[in-house]
Amino acid sequence: MFIASTAFLPSTFSMYASSIALAAWFQRKYEIAIFATAVSSLVGWPFAAILGLPIVYDLIILKKKLMLLIKWSLISLFLIAIPLIYLDSRHFGKFVFAPLNIVLYNVFTSHGPDLYGSEPAMFYFQNGILNFNLVFLAALISLPVMLLWRPLEGYSRKSSKGPPIYLCLAPLYLWIIVFFPLAHKEERFLFPIYPMICLAGACCLDTIQKMYHHVFLKRWFTEYLEITSGVSVVFCIAFCVMSLSRTIILYRGYHAPMETFMVLGKFSTEESLHPLPPEYPVNVCIGKEWHRFPSSFFLPDNWNLQFLKSEFRGQLPKPYSDLPNATKIIPTDMNDQNLEEPSRYVDINSCDYIVDSDYPNHSSLEPRYSRDLNWNITYSIPFLDSQRSHSILRAFYVPFLTDYYCSYVDYNLLQKANIRDRLIRRKKKTVPK
Repeated sequence: MFIASTAFLPSTFSMYASSIALAAWFQRKYEIAIFATAVSSLVGWPFAAILGLPIVYDLIILKKKLMLLIKWSLISLFLIAIPLIYLDSRHFGKFVFAPLNIVLYNVFTSHGPDLYGSEPAMFYFQNGILNFNLVFLAALISLPVMLLWRPLEGYSRKSSKGPPIYLCLAPLYLWIIVFFPLAHKEERFLFPIYPMICLAGACCLDTIQKMYHHVFLKRWFTEYLEITSGVSVVFCIAFCVMSLSRTIILYRGYHAPMETFMVLGKFSTEESLHPLPPEYPVNVCIGKEWHRFPSSFFLPDNWNLQFLKSEFRGQLPKPYSDLPNATKIIPTDMNDQNLEEPSRYVDINSCDYIVDSDYPNHSSLEPRYSRDLNWNITYSIPFLDSQRSHSILRAFYVPFLTDYYCSYVDYNLLQKANIRDRLIRRKKKTVPK
């Protein structure tokens, strides 16, 4: 949840906006619900509109408020789409309606997003357990559990003015139905329903407490919270322990890439570590570790990220132009087929630093740079080797067992051995004849 709430992604924005929409819907503030759904879909991520379908159903079928839906949909479209189109078109230099472009590419092209990788059917289930453990499992069964409780409770539809329970949980299940079968899966695609997972998990736990009280304790206790609070306490303790275990293994096993790039800031300010003056441009190169690069914000001023050729055969990112009209320029050497662009690569001789993981398996394109005499290891930190580690103990930290059954490799920051030669060459060029 922390990753989702802090990530600078459209799906994170949609998570916040959709939460506002659903909260307003539960409180019968339909105007806010419609507007927030529009903001989530148009400004954030268009697929987040799926979460608004239960609101539409409630307003049209149950509440008979079709005109209110149409009115506020048009108001929302006018207030959001017009400024959005104006700003995007102005900066891109042509007419642009970004949400439409996203839908057209991902849904109505022959290849769609599958070019960028596919995952097995269990990917989202595993991801949900890693991020929410017991809460995710409770969320998945929340609807059947709550529907099972209704006959026991003697539920009457007139007892509540809010949407029925199946409709409240419908956004979560709609998202699962739509996204789980897709071949291309990413963790960020679940961000919009993270709050719903928490809500559904809490509802499931509360309902289980009620059912336990009704079946076993009703004759002795009239209020279910008097005696069943222990169930929620045990559940929360187990959830906290597993979450803490996950947090520890994420730091101990996988924080090496971020830690390594943070070290670059220290290198740039200490001459004993980095001999080049601040005005010298510095190339930091990555090969097979390109997908673990955290952000350009970690690079000091005048330091640039460059790519070395590796076994990866897809299209690597390209830096934005720094010209004033950069957003209007159509970049060269780009394609929408995820085909390899050789122009991304630089010669290793132009690199001043290399960030690389030192796995025992290597190839001609992914050598062990730590064994190359042209490079010196200036910083190294252990990094968990998932291929040679226990599948559960690499995901959750268990004292003693994780260290015993998991293997680590060195995650290295390597500096060119003759980096000082750049100073010598520069001085020779500046010496007057």
